[in-house]
Amino acid sequence: MINKANRLIHEKSPYLLQHAYNPVDWFPWGAVAFEKAKRENKPVFLSIGYSTCHWCHVMERESFEDKEIAEKMNEIFVSIKVDSEERPDIDNIYMKVCQLMTGSGGWPLTVIMTPDKEPFFAGTYFPNASRFGKIGMRELIPWIDNIWSKQPDEIEKTIIQINSALEKMSNISSKTNLNEAALNEAYEKFARSFDENYGGFGGTPKFPIPHNLLFLLRYYLRSGEPEALSMVETTLKKMRNGGIYDHIGSGFHRYSTDQKWVLPHFEKMLYDQALLSMVYTETYQATGNKEYKTIAEDILDYVLRDLTSTNGGFFSAEDADSEGIEGKFYVWKKDEIIFHLGREDAEMISSIFNIKEEGNFFEEASGEKTSENIFYLEKPLSEFAEDLSIPLSSLEKKIKDLLNKLFEIRKQRVHPLKDDKILTDWNGLMIAALAKAARVFDCERYSNAAQKAANFITSYMTADDGKLLHRFREKEASQSAFLDDYAFFIWGLIELYETTFNVHFLDNAIQFNEIMLEHFWDEKNGGFFFTPDFGEKLIFRDKETYDGAIPSGNSVALLNLLKLAKITGKTELEEKAELLSIAFAENVKKAETAHSMMLTSFDFALGPSFEVVVAGIQDAEDTKAFLKNLNLKFIPNKIVLFKPTNEKFPEITRIAEFTKEHKAIENKTTAYVCKNHVCSLPTNDPLKMMEMLFKK
Repeated sequence: MINKANRLIHEKSPYLLQHAYNPVDWFPWGAVAFEKAKRENKPVFLSIGYSTCHWCHVMERESFEDKEIAEKMNEIFVSIKVDSEERPDIDNIYMKVCQLMTGSGGWPLTVIMTPDKEPFFAGTYFPNASRFGKIGMRELIPWIDNIWSKQPDEIEKTIIQINSALEKMSNISSKTNLNEAALNEAYEKFARSFDENYGGFGGTPKFPIPHNLLFLLRYYLRSGEPEALSMVETTLKKMRNGGIYDHIGSGFHRYSTDQKWVLPHFEKMLYDQALLSMVYTETYQATGNKEYKTIAEDILDYVLRDLTSTNGGFFSAEDADSEGIEGKFYVWKKDEIIFHLGREDAEMISSIFNIKEEGNFFEEASGEKTSENIFYLEKPLSEFAEDLSIPLSSLEKKIKDLLNKLFEIRKQRVHPLKDDKILTDWNGLMIAALAKAARVFDCERYSNAAQKAANFITSYMTADDGKLLHRFREKEASQSAFLDDYAFFIWGLIELYETTFNVHFLDNAIQFNEIMLEHFWDEKNGGFFFTPDFGEKLIFRDKETYDGAIPSGNSVALLNLLKLAKITGKTELEEKAELLSIAFAENVKKAETAHSMMLTSFDFALGPSFEVVVAGIQDAEDTKAFLKNLNLKFIPNKIVLFKPTNEKFPEITRIAEFTKEHKAIENKTTAYVCKNHVCSLPTNDPLKMMEMLFKK
């Protein structure tokens, strides 16, 4: 019997809609819920999650679909559901509360608070009933009811303590500067925590955290330290070989539950694909190893195939679960493979990808082995080719053909839920990744996809007053954008300009940067708030500095300010960038590896950094030679401007006035290179241009 729909049925969020038929009387976040709580003197039960969160699904099945628990929740609480991806401002604040109160956090996030939004209890997943010393929902509800009615003084004490801690967090300020020592210290800490056998950092679970690798690539370029590059390459190869990578359909799963990257949590997130493809692309630039190019292309092709809407925007994620079982879509019995491929080919695939009759997949919840298999490699394909005495290229083609057959079979299964909301911030990351790959791999398809997504955001996710909106779904854009939306989209627009040299994208980047400075900048302490000054007033106004699953908005905004300062010649943007880095310097020095993207941006500020202006005709062969040289090499700390000399009034001179005097000498494409504000003589030779960029 299907329950009657609750208020969530009118929402757009896929996560909220998943709970629309729970017997819990859910409210969306808003005044109606809090007014009801105040009127009836009830505590608020806030539950935060996202559509592809496995343990959110488990808690729903165990508790929120349980009529007895739902009745008690409806009696004791006013219950509110929030999609963490739709309202990251709410999620950020109450996740900090949970971390303050319990020492950890995660999703599902559970917070009990007053009708004035002041929290006094927090946790994550709660089982249906108490087990192994963890309180369950059946016991939690009456316990909260008891302290709410009988211990208001204790609640008030807790609230005061939390508010005091949040107040300290909101007043981040620093009087110190970052310097090269912070880069060295971060590298040393990464080296100490590096897993030499399997790549990655720390223990389990293991997350990719691509911006750690972006930092290490730049540290390698700066220092020449071979171990920095080795850490990146080992991690990228081990992840690609592991079960965290979808060998049949491509794309990376969220994280690995084991040390070897074998057993994944199966959800796939857009931001992981964006950032990981960026790392593989840059590692190809740094090494010339085509293996990294292939992997980057596979990731991007997965996104264009499975996570791209007809309007050009990119969907958020694919779930871990299908038919209520985590990973069911992705795992295989050996008999299935034999049936579809024939015994000979199935045995070859099985020996290469560790497929076993008894299965190689362990269910995380029970720790028990199943007869299901995850595809993963324990050694490179080159070694299998040697064992089989066949050329590597022949083996790769054979495997690709067989995996494609399995992909077509897998398509007939019940697919995991696709979270089809479009988020400006995650789309910004994807645009940046596609634009970078487009110019490095000379791929027009990637460039077109990035341009289409950028145009979609400026057309459909921008309000009438020019400000960005955060979320689009079912023809509706809503929610004022957050810092990450502006910072990540500006990043994407800058990358897109450097790929297409369409000044329209630079105009948009500058416009959104001005809005960000006007409405997010902290005039008192420096840095950017997560929410704009016209946004909803929550219990405090947060400033994010840590680079978590995705980089912080402040980290990316620092890089944007530095690049836009060089592009426009406006030194006030560079001054803002310095104030930003000073504001968070003490936080960075306390935990360098938790600020890897901030340090990546600071690496640009520290220099050497370059401005390159190429003057010529865009489609001319000599121009292509200059751009090919610039794009194939790993030179991250540069901006590249193009001045078309066949136009009477090139638009780039409106934005970058200093390019007015740049000419094509002797009617040949000419490069102008400046390093750390000092310019070299122009050159018609692309190789001399590269010498200037790599000269110590």
